Amino acid sequence: MDPRIREHAEIIANHSVDMEAGDNVVIDAHPVAEDLVVALHEVIGDIGANPVATSQRTGTRNRRAYLKATGADLEDDEFETPEHEQALIENTDVYIAIRASDNVTQTSDVDPEVSAAYRQSQRPILEERLSKRWCLTQYPAPANAQLAEMSTEAYENYVWDAVNKDWEEVREHQQQMVEILDPADEVRIVSGDTTDVTMSVEGNPTINDYGENNLPGGEVFTAPVPDSVDGEVLFDMPLYHQGREITDASLEFEDGEVVSHSAEKNEETLTEVLETDDGARRLGELGIGMNRDIDQFTYNMLFDEKMGDTVHMAVGRAYDDTVGEDNEQNDSAVHVDMIVDMSEDSFIEVDGEVVQENGTFVFEE
Repeated sequence: MDPRIREHAEIIANHSVDMEAGDNVVIDAHPVAEDLVVALHEVIGDIGANPVATSQRTGTRNRRAYLKATGADLEDDEFETPEHEQALIENTDVYIAIRASDNVTQTSDVDPEVSAAYRQSQRPILEERLSKRWCLTQYPAPANAQLAEMSTEAYENYVWDAVNKDWEEVREHQQQMVEILDPADEVRIVSGDTTDVTMSVEGNPTINDYGENNLPGGEVFTAPVPDSVDGEVLFDMPLYHQGREITDASLEFEDGEVVSHSAEKNEETLTEVLETDDGARRLGELGIGMNRDIDQFTYNMLFDEKMGDTVHMAVGRAYDDTVGEDNEQNDSAVHVDMIVDMSEDSFIEVDGEVVQENGTFVFEE
């Protein structure tokens, strides 16, 4: 086994989820990530915790089979929340999700309405997972390398260079941006002639992501006040959602709500996201990418949203930790991130002061 896999497993257990003896641990992974699952079992055994491995969340082939079979007879666009899966997560201390795929477009022929209905049924399970110690990470599978237009070896190097690093050093660097954003009221994002959007973040904490819930880390993020977002955003980097590529997604906000939208490719998929529920038409996250080791776009939001010289915004659910005690939390069954390139003709303004211009922060000058 590549020794970098064991190092990856140790970072997950010891840094990301702070695993302890006696913890009940669920590892949710596609079978192609077996080496990392095995390495995690070794580490978990050393710690004295109790592992269970599943492929429920990330096994897209079996998910497709189920949704295709069930969706044909679905009435009232509803699935029932599986109580036995809910019970598993309720009795779990640590949840580890490992992204990997043998076909990144496996669910592309599932009806988007069926997928949306299934996500709604999974919402109580999602809520329960987010209340645990959890980590989402990536195993460098060949299909993910292919999507990134990289050789398998090059993609392995890319993933492990981004994951296996000194996360305390990352934390210290990113804390400089946290200290700017945390006490702020208004943030303005401008990129070229296509993006000019303002929002309030007053009273909402800024989170320093240094490889805990997301591995790799490499961003700072917070939640906009739901009704404060105004302006237009062109997300000029593509994203994959439910096996479909969405390109040049454009959103126009008024009083916090998306009032118009378009996309060059798969606009109907973007529409399905926005129509999931009322909260899906509002922003739940503003994130600023700061990981300089993630220097190539790979069609993988776990990495792409962390790239330096980018900003990302997510429609849908706001994370609990990013919402102040006296502020409203945007609630939704979805959380879909989209990215703006900030490397040229762009700036971030916080309370009237430019804090980043063309990708360079004021503390990097």
